[in-house]
Amino acid sequence: MTTDTDIVIVGGGLNGPALALALGDAGFDVTVIDALQAGARGEDAFDGRGYALALASQRLLKAIGVWGAVAENSTPLLEIRISDGKPGTGPGPFVLEFDHAEIDEGPMGYMVEDRFLSRALAGAVEAHPRVTVLSGETVVAQAVEGSTATVTLASGRTLSARLIVGCDGRASGTARRAGIDRWGHDYGQTALVCAIAHEHPHHGVAHQFFMPPGPLAILPLPGNRSSIVWTETTEDAARVHALDEALYLDHLRPRFGDFLGDISIAGERFTYPLNLTVAERFVDDRVALVGDAAHGMHPIAGQGLNAGLKDVGALAEILTLAKRRGEDFGRRDVLDRYQQWRRFDVMQMVLATEGANRLFSNDNPILRVARDVGLGLINAMPGIRRGFIREAAGLTGDLPKLLEGRQI
Repeated sequence: MTTDTDIVIVGGGLNGPALALALGDAGFDVTVIDALQAGARGEDAFDGRGYALALASQRLLKAIGVWGAVAENSTPLLEIRISDGKPGTGPGPFVLEFDHAEIDEGPMGYMVEDRFLSRALAGAVEAHPRVTVLSGETVVAQAVEGSTATVTLASGRTLSARLIVGCDGRASGTARRAGIDRWGHDYGQTALVCAIAHEHPHHGVAHQFFMPPGPLAILPLPGNRSSIVWTETTEDAARVHALDEALYLDHLRPRFGDFLGDISIAGERFTYPLNLTVAERFVDDRVALVGDAAHGMHPIAGQGLNAGLKDVGALAEILTLAKRRGEDFGRRDVLDRYQQWRRFDVMQMVLATEGANRLFSNDNPILRVARDVGLGLINAMPGIRRGFIREAAGLTGDLPKLLEGRQI
């Protein structure tokens, strides 16, 4: 049966366009359905969102032709410093330090603001000859019959394809319409997010300061600016977010410290409630889920987008190799290969982030001693420390070719 396109991707955020570019380069005809109007992504103002892209994710973006448009607005992550403590008392006696100089590949990653990455991806898909973007459209129904999957848009238009890929976030309509249930829980925590201007340069150092309510991540941006992801209980976060700028800073300073000199808020402030949500399966008949549509986890390790880009690389590779072998790339047994590749890694990350949040987000004196000693021991063992550095750079495990910087 003739189809309108090879693959329909539902979701025009970050993972959807990245997957479209990878598949378009491999010879697929791809249609991206984006709920936002054309030009709505990548607006000039900083909206609080920034991403700590692992080195492997940067390699994927370079392989699909996007990194060149992002590089000048990125900041290399040269060091990561992890400490434990309380507001106003500073870090504990042991600090775990990761230095990119301990591995040969270069920076562990790069900080990039959402507005620059979104703009680069949107421009690339618009220019790609095999990618069609339908902006301002939403999917209201989907169906599978034989070798064809069909989506119906709110405008009344229908599209047929061999495969539907859901890149439509934690509340994925693609997953819901396919009958894929989810499991997870609310953390009772909310992330306060904004950009901070500071007096002294950050020198490309990222900080993760664990406190009883949750961690404070300080992530370097271009110039004397950093992005913060400040986790508090949901109740306290709402109270802090409602404060004026001066009082907000009064609450932040004892947690932030003075190592970067005087600080001020640069732009708007945002909040994001935190929860865990994992799809019970990542595939169905002619349906695959990518990124937050498949798994949304705690930002404690900053791996949300990196995990999504691993999905992108894995699914693009599975589909491309299947097509080259003459297989029906949308068939369930082909999609199962993608699920088998990614699900174990995702569950490892879920367990790691769950464990870290439970271990560090409390004021239990016994656990505090244990984790401080643990940080010190890891820091004193170069071999183990280098393993963590490579993990932070996304260089461990069975990597898709695109994350190694190679074409499929």
